[in-house]
Amino acid sequence: MKKLLLASLFLIAPTLVSAADLEAAKAKAVVCAACHGADGISVAAIYPNLKGQKEAYLLSSLKAYKAGERKGGMSMLMTPQAMALSDADMVNMAAYYSSLK
Repeated sequence: MKKLLLASLFLIAPTLVSAADLEAAKAKAVVCAACHGADGISVAAIYPNLKGQKEAYLLSSLKAYKAGERKGGMSMLMTPQAMALSDADMVNMAAYYSSLK
């Protein structure tokens, strides 16, 4: 019985994890497009491309900016942007940009 329960959790878990709201993120990404481009490809060499980046990396970066743990570089621009995002927004944004291929 325990094995059946564990097996069913492994089948259901991926759908629970990918419950990000990509449409909400796409709407919020309008602000990001000024530097990171409308399609996640940056408009200038000093800004990183977000398109296709790993979701965990994007999420941890946003959280680090919001917590003030990421310094230097573009942190003066990114920290206020990240501080305006809720935890759900950050999850959605990370999922959205990682989904772009």
